[in-house]
Amino acid sequence: MRNLVLFLTLSLVSYGVMAQKRSELKGPAYKNYKPWLNKSEPLAVYSFSKKENLTGPAFKNQKPWNKNKTVKYTSIVFGSERSKLTGPAYKNYKPWNKIRR
Repeated sequence: MRNLVLFLTLSLVSYGVMAQKRSELKGPAYKNYKPWLNKSEPLAVYSFSKKENLTGPAFKNQKPWNKNKTVKYTSIVFGSERSKLTGPAYKNYKPWNKIRR
């Protein structure tokens, strides 16, 4: 009985923790689906900003009450000038040349 309750609990939790949207399409409708016809809005993707990693005596002597507990997020931008290039132009891309112009 205990195993049955544990199994049912885990199955309900795993069902609710689906990370991706489930598609109701099956078979040929799924195969022939055109994603560019979908009118969904793009999602913003965020990442943590880089944290300062302490090492040595600084890590050992840090005080927990002095830690900054605010988390800073940075948005991730997709696409750039380099992503539009191909071949040797992509390989030889120099970002510092853009700054001088």
